[in-house]
Amino acid sequence: MLLLHGLGGDESSLFFLANKLDGRFFFVSARAPYDSGGGGYAWFHARLSPGGSTIEPEEAESSRRLLLGFIDELAQEYPVDASRVYLMGFSQGTIMSLSAALTCPEKIAGVVAASGRILPEVLPLMASPDRLEAFPVFVSHGIRDEILPIRHGREIRDRLSPLRMDVSYHEYPMGHEIRQECVADISEWLRARLDGRREDQPEGDPIQ
Repeated sequence: MLLLHGLGGDESSLFFLANKLDGRFFFVSARAPYDSGGGGYAWFHARLSPGGSTIEPEEAESSRRLLLGFIDELAQEYPVDASRVYLMGFSQGTIMSLSAALTCPEKIAGVVAASGRILPEVLPLMASPDRLEAFPVFVSHGIRDEILPIRHGREIRDRLSPLRMDVSYHEYPMGHEIRQECVADISEWLRARLDGRREDQPEGDPIQ
């Protein structure tokens, strides 16, 4: 499980999840490459405004490529199965997780996309629908999110579902955060994936 923090965070930001998710995972947390000020880091610089946000697209693309290279290095540096690397991001970390998965799905086993969005700049780079079919994505978003409003989570769902990707979409009464009820749903979704069953299939009844 590769954890990708949000804007202004660092590699320690999401490590609290390591004690809350399935113990079969080997957790790795990455630090974004750009200094965001105040001791934090960013996958790309962004400027927020009441009308939306603007980003540095060259930095986002550089980070996407860096992330894909880092995924290749994981199996060389750690005792992990290269075919079973999951990404879990928050905010900018979700943006990068989706950017990597939608362009190179073969490198990634699944994505947990918390409080993020899809960058328009990634759309022309997306893999063909046949490569994305059945790719598993868990999407969570807060209906009171003031940083990335709920429409972004719904846009992820509405864009990926027609591609026949395996999208599990969840909204929560929260802001730009990850609350315990969200973590519980993520944990169950990941457990089902590791057990080889659908999210709605009872435990002890693996898919044949």
